[in-house]
Amino acid sequence: MSVREWQGITIPVAGEFALDGAHTRVGFVAKHMMVSKVRGNFAEFSGKIVIAENPAESAVDVTIQAASINTGVGDRDTHLRGDDFLSADKFPEVTFRSTAVQDFSGDEFTLVGDLTIRDVTKQVALKAEFGGAATNPWGQEIFGFSAEAELDREVFGLTWNQALEAGGFLVGKKIKIEIEGEAVRQA
Repeated sequence: MSVREWQGITIPVAGEFALDGAHTRVGFVAKHMMVSKVRGNFAEFSGKIVIAENPAESAVDVTIQAASINTGVGDRDTHLRGDDFLSADKFPEVTFRSTAVQDFSGDEFTLVGDLTIRDVTKQVALKAEFGGAATNPWGQEIFGFSAEAELDREVFGLTWNQALEAGGFLVGKKIKIEIEGEAVRQA
């Protein structure tokens, strides 16, 4: 395993890594009817993480297939793929491209970048955590990570909603992004 010490933690040496789709979950949580939470994920995505010599100059580039959204309820997923929400036919990809790595504290940091949904790009800050580096049973160098952020879906044009008789709305305005995963060093 090619690792090095940096600010008290063991991290991979510089290089390019790819998201491991079998060990990564790109998920989200939304409020439903003001009283409960609906969880979902995107099943199809790809991404590259470049660990720089100076880890603060590292970069992340992720592409998510909008049509791969899955909440476990077919009718809801069809609605989310449609024009009221993601418009997956017109805007098939959701992308994230980092612009800065900031606020290091041990294995935690902030990953700032441009998130594009429905051709609307906004800066978001993901609270991230480095999970450690290892060599898997097949001899591949990997590292684990997690990241989360809360965003206002309406700034991306996801404004559909329905008022409830008792007050409030069917779908919450805030969406929590939850990512857990592994990345594999590329040859």
